[in-house]
Amino acid sequence: MEQDLSSRLESIEKKLEETHKAVFQLRRYFLWALIISVAVIILPLIGLLFALPGFLSSYEIGGL
Repeated sequence: MEQDLSSRLESIEKKLEETHKAVFQLRRYFLWALIISVAVIILPLIGLLFALPGFLSSYEIGGL
């Protein structure tokens, strides 16, 4: 009985370690997804915020 309990405990510890590794890897994937989405979406929007007034000022409204 005690040997069966010990083998179950070892099995649970092994599964827990595998789960911990998977969660750590998933957390790293989410971090990189966040970094890439910021680089692709947020940074161009900030650049557009600064560039848009320059583009608009280059157009002259006239002739009316």
